[in-house]
Amino acid sequence: MSRSNVENLSPQIMRHVTKELMTLQSDPPEGIKIIPNEEDITDIQAAIEGPAGTPYAGGMFRVKLVLSKGFPSEPPKGFFLTKIFHPNVAKNGEICVNTLKRDWKTEYGIKHILLTIKCLLIVPNPESALNEEAGKLLLEQYDDYSQRARLYTDIHAKPPRSSCEEECLDKNSDGPSAKKHAGDKKLAEKRKKEKKKTLKRL
Repeated sequence: MSRSNVENLSPQIMRHVTKELMTLQSDPPEGIKIIPNEEDITDIQAAIEGPAGTPYAGGMFRVKLVLSKGFPSEPPKGFFLTKIFHPNVAKNGEICVNTLKRDWKTEYGIKHILLTIKCLLIVPNPESALNEEAGKLLLEQYDDYSQRARLYTDIHAKPPRSSCEEECLDKNSDGPSAKKHAGDKKLAEKRKKEKKKTLKRL
């Protein structure tokens, strides 16, 4: 976001936006976390959890709202910063949802927009598709659509496993690392016995 956009918004609107963002931070909607930018409050970003029972489950999707100088008379633009395979999200991340277009009302706040985007993950609208391939697959071959969307979620929206998690997984498996841990344990026991023998001699 450019600094000029902050200047374009009236102090009254700025105060309103700041107040709503603070409320959303202290009392966030389920599955939505606000990511504040203290340097520019018009740079509104949030992380949305992929809803259960959808191909996006388990993912964390970062979205951005861009407030225009006509806000709140004009709707903001919404973008997914996390790559996603979805009928209503263009390849550049732009979101197509009626709430951000012809159904916009001035009284709608940031919370309403973020909840609408979350709902879009549950119920996509192939009729206003920005990603035609995703829209076509959703209507004609749902399994293929779901598989592709899940793949994108696994690659782009899931955090990488920590080394601790991998170690825990290795301990629970019979893989090479599990054998290594077992070997290390035997070696430690052997050294312990040798130490005891040495102490007995003394």
